[in-house]
Amino acid sequence: MRRRPGLSARGKLALSYAGFLFVAGALLMAVVWGYLLRYVPDNSQGLLGVSPNRYLLVRTFAPAAAVAMAFLLVFGLVGGWLLAGRMLAPLTRITEAARTAGKGSLSHRIRMEGRQDEFRELADAFDSMLEQVESHVAEQQRFAANASHELRTPLAISRALLDLARKDPTQDLTEIVERLHTVNGRAIDLTEALLLLGRSDRGNVGGEEVDLSLLAEEAAETLLPLAEQRRITLDVTGGAAPVCGSAELLLRMVANLVQNAVVHNLPADGTVTVHTGTYGDTSVLRVENTGRPLPPERVPTLTEPFQRGAERVRTDEHAGAGLGLAIVHSIVRAHGGILTLVPRPEGGLTVTVRLASAP
Repeated sequence: MRRRPGLSARGKLALSYAGFLFVAGALLMAVVWGYLLRYVPDNSQGLLGVSPNRYLLVRTFAPAAAVAMAFLLVFGLVGGWLLAGRMLAPLTRITEAARTAGKGSLSHRIRMEGRQDEFRELADAFDSMLEQVESHVAEQQRFAANASHELRTPLAISRALLDLARKDPTQDLTEIVERLHTVNGRAIDLTEALLLLGRSDRGNVGGEEVDLSLLAEEAAETLLPLAEQRRITLDVTGGAAPVCGSAELLLRMVANLVQNAVVHNLPADGTVTVHTGTYGDTSVLRVENTGRPLPPERVPTLTEPFQRGAERVRTDEHAGAGLGLAIVHSIVRAHGGILTLVPRPEGGLTVTVRLASAP
């Protein structure tokens, strides 16, 4: 935005200091004039130098007062300019840091020393904002790179299958079409997951009342065939857990947690337990599954996009794209909740979601 050139803040402060000092001097002179000279007799018709009189004091006081006022004005301007420069020095550093960040360098920090005041509080807030922006940009760049990599794979497979069908007419087209259908299905699922993740990141949640226990039963009923196929026992326990939010996003959250627990439950013949309940003003959803031991240092990375916690079969329709827990984390965050992941000592994972209960 273009603006007309104007006086700098330093110049305004210097003029303010000089003006205040000049007015204070003028008031002092007025006090001297009003309360001192009126008690001196007026002897302007007599001889000068016979005794102190008002005429003599005015003749000698006025030039000295003018010189003093001029000195106060100059002293106020110079002193105000220097003091304003010293006081506004932190603001200059903040401005330079903002310009550096505007050019794309988000790693720069002000780190202003000294005791706490308004400028240092502003500098600390600006450093904190830069740190959050840098972290968010790095996360978005990493997510974009991972998404591009994941989307490139099914597209490359589709291109290879089409090239094979074009170069070798003797190939079984039914098998190629079936493989193309599977690959395209995975690409569509990945795209939908990315869109859902972006929607939940924007915090576009509703305010309807939803019972997590009903969502858990619906998700378990939908994923029961997958659990039976992998010989996994799927149990839903607990009571009602009412919350306020988006029914669609919360259902996807519960479904992702249950599907993740089933898919990662290796080897087979394991168990998945879904428990819901209300504790005070908090509604809790807990999904616990058996499986292979998970290193504790690996757990914090599971909520990052395209991170997979354990080996899984990538040939069925529930292969996934590594976005399950990332979507769960984003939905929980959008609803103002807390997501906790704890590895079980005997193997597997316990995922707990805590949301504010509906009134």
